[in-house]
Amino acid sequence: MNITHVLGAISSEEFLRDYWQKKPLLIRQAIPGFVSPLSPEELAGLACEEDVPARLILESAGERPWMLRQGPFTEEDFTRLPEAGYSLLVTDCEKLIPDLMSLVEHFRFVPDWRIDDLMISYAPEGGSVGAHIDEYDVFLLQGLGTRQWMIEYPPKNINFVPDLDIRLLEQFEPTEEWVLEPGDMLYLPPGVPHHGVALEPCMTYSIGFRAPLLHELAAGVTDRLITGMNQTARYADADLAVGENPGALSEAARSQLRGLLHNLLNQDDAVFDQYIAETLTERPMDHAVFYPDNEPLDAATLKDELQNSGDTLMRTPAARLLLIEGACPVLAVDGMSIALDKETLPLAQLVTRQVFFDTEQLLAQITTPAAAELLAKLYADGVVQWRPHLLEI
Repeated sequence: MNITHVLGAISSEEFLRDYWQKKPLLIRQAIPGFVSPLSPEELAGLACEEDVPARLILESAGERPWMLRQGPFTEEDFTRLPEAGYSLLVTDCEKLIPDLMSLVEHFRFVPDWRIDDLMISYAPEGGSVGAHIDEYDVFLLQGLGTRQWMIEYPPKNINFVPDLDIRLLEQFEPTEEWVLEPGDMLYLPPGVPHHGVALEPCMTYSIGFRAPLLHELAAGVTDRLITGMNQTARYADADLAVGENPGALSEAARSQLRGLLHNLLNQDDAVFDQYIAETLTERPMDHAVFYPDNEPLDAATLKDELQNSGDTLMRTPAARLLLIEGACPVLAVDGMSIALDKETLPLAQLVTRQVFFDTEQLLAQITTPAAAELLAKLYADGVVQWRPHLLEI
């Protein structure tokens, strides 16, 4: 299926201006004729695999209300479930099944560093995960069956039911509700109370977005500033004068210490940009399982493979890349930076602009030794991989 636009009659520019992080939007037939690439049985099978981030929320099918169970699960776990009263959720699906990036990439009117993951959920008739809020933007694409969505907008009192495994709202007074069919989609900005109930066995595809916590961003940047400074430099006060109170921090000392810290933080914009990009692309520790175990190939061998095998490369969905263009271009990859030049910049532009690479375009960007070596490095690090052909989306 050739998906070119998922916002209906609204342009990407209009959406970002009028709705993004501002208010909800219902989009009928965002993807006309959409057919879920996975069946409920295939999703359950995925949830049985090791290292797959899967959850079962047991509304009334557990030992207590709204019980949360973490995967991996077994076939017996699913056969024991009642006909109703539960939901299955699997996150990071595009990292588990790379071809699902062909769905996610159509949300790239939002920058890559804001896109988090694709979660797929299944619920039998009547199933839900309760009324709740999310701390992130999300597109809820109906993939199978029908689901009734209710929202409370604008939100009123946000309080949570105590002593539950999951965060559910104590009060939820819906102001709008819709029934979504396959291909319909609901966008919700952060903090909007919502509640979805399956009207029949259904699957929902949730494209979620991340926003860095400011204290984590500051910690990442300052850690890099500290690492880059002279580790042997000390405070010095050769002009120390006798003060009235030895227990006081004098104005002269305060001024000097402030100056030292200002000098540390007063870096060129290019330095800050690089440290910010490195922080934003840091790889979560639990994402290591999503990287391919590529056998390193030298640049010439990799080029030959591209020319002769008929296979194509793609960006590894778990990999985080950010390109900084300008006088001193840099490619940030999984928390590290690679300095670029006129020979390697075109390749970096290609691998950050596209998810699936056209082999001829890729070969055209690795005609110089430096560019070919960069691609070989990205391959050896698992940042790019051979594209598996598992799904038609």
